[in-house]
Amino acid sequence: MIELSQVIGELRRELDLAMAAGVGERMRFELGPVEVEASITVEQTTDAGAKVRIWVVDVHGSGKLSEASTHRIKFTLTPKLAGHAGPPEISGDAVAGER
Repeated sequence: MIELSQVIGELRRELDLAMAAGVGERMRFELGPVEVEASITVEQTTDAGAKVRIWVVDVHGSGKLSEASTHRIKFTLTPKLAGHAGPPEISGDAVAGER
């Protein structure tokens, strides 16, 4: 299992790589909302540093998870590029007359 924050971080890195790979390409894609669906398990510890953690279930897991309660969640992320108005593009700079 991996933490939900790691999944979102990896998604961010993959989208950033796609944007970098599109620099100089003629075909451009505007990035819209990103839907994420995952099976998760919630773990709450009760020691002195009590906290709740959300883990994404690995489909290649060992089967030990069968005793735990799992849930399916679906959420939508709306990507924003820091310092820019409008949605990010999976390509290079805007071309005159593009819109």
